[in-house]
Amino acid sequence: MEKLEIRPIAQSEATLLQAISIETYTDTFGEYNTQADMAAYLAEAYDVQRLSKELINPESAFFWALEHGEIAGYLKLNTGKAQSEEMPEDHLEIERIYVRPPYKKKGIGTHLMNWALNQAKLQEKAAVWLGVWEHNEPAQAFYRKHGFIRQGQHVFYMGDDAQIDHILVKKINEV
Repeated sequence: MEKLEIRPIAQSEATLLQAISIETYTDTFGEYNTQADMAAYLAEAYDVQRLSKELINPESAFFWALEHGEIAGYLKLNTGKAQSEEMPEDHLEIERIYVRPPYKKKGIGTHLMNWALNQAKLQEKAAVWLGVWEHNEPAQAFYRKHGFIRQGQHVFYMGDDAQIDHILVKKINEV
């Protein structure tokens, strides 16, 4: 992989963020869910007004991954009250590592993960956590490879379908 550029996503890019989010999410989960559940989830989670608010939330941070100037994917990090589950202040959530289909299997997810873990260290966080769908075996293997350990689970709604996400945690700055 060539050098990957990581840069913050501007609020003015909310519509582009929406399109990339829908593309990557549908690519990953579309075949496992009904069209109705997918449509309901995508309309809510990636509503452009919602994304615009998230982009200016000081406790959330969005970053593009650019390869040769093209958007290969993005990363969303949350701290404090922006975390999707109640967690201690010394935790950082990786809410999204989304890689576009043409860029998969090129090391971009690993690059984004390492970048996120470095951000946690720079912010002196004690742990990084994330949720991953119980049936997403490739993602679970990826997170295990990066030292994440299952610490629990929560219910995640895909439209009207209640699904289980595993909560995975990785300790940071341990001696």
